[in-house]
Amino acid sequence: MSDRQIRTILLVDSSASIIFYLAMLLRRLEYKVMTARSAEEALRIMETETPSLVLTEVSLPQMSGMQLLKTIKDSARLKAIPVVILTMDKDPGMKNACALLGSAGFLNKPVEPDVPYRSLQSVTESTPRANIRISASLKVIVGDSSEIGDAVRTEYATAISEGGVYIKTLYPHPRDALTRLRIFIHGQQINARAVVLYSFSKGDGRFQEPGMGMKFVELSDGDRALIRSFIKEQLTGDLGTPA
Repeated sequence: MSDRQIRTILLVDSSASIIFYLAMLLRRLEYKVMTARSAEEALRIMETETPSLVLTEVSLPQMSGMQLLKTIKDSARLKAIPVVILTMDKDPGMKNACALLGSAGFLNKPVEPDVPYRSLQSVTESTPRANIRISASLKVIVGDSSEIGDAVRTEYATAISEGGVYIKTLYPHPRDALTRLRIFIHGQQINARAVVLYSFSKGDGRFQEPGMGMKFVELSDGDRALIRSFIKEQLTGDLGTPA
């Protein structure tokens, strides 16, 4: 689904249910995840492993998340590691205090999937994505018979986001080509117009999968909301609500 380097997140939280929920979510967002139940355990892990980012709760047994942040930023070896704070505390003073200590971001619990995704992408990627993209297998009708020369084919989308779709096809359109799409999610039809950003012939691309990556240029708010709901369902539908 992605050619980008897999980033490693060190997740620090004393709650087993939060650890399970966020670790599963982050792995589904294509991150490698290490976990720790305390700041002390996190520091022991970092003696031998260097994560791309630390995501830590403020309230931890013994050493707090803020103390962990300060320890990391005071260490010549660790200070370059971005630290994002996770907390139930909505006090603006807490956010400001963490920023002064050098935090790279601040997330309030409970978190929707797109919130940590955008925050972590902005910290770990030089060209961060704005939208979550997931693997899928969705029927797509490509083309519109009302437009002369626009052949209509039934294909399948193997990845989708609110911003676009990757369609597996033996007949990819050339770059910059515009076409209409009808995408089917749970029996509901999404109507979109999309432009080809890149295409692969057979034997090219990741997994030698022929197809085309497309960006939506016309998509109604209702259809965008349907895609968003589908993505959230795929990411968290079987995880329940963490206690």
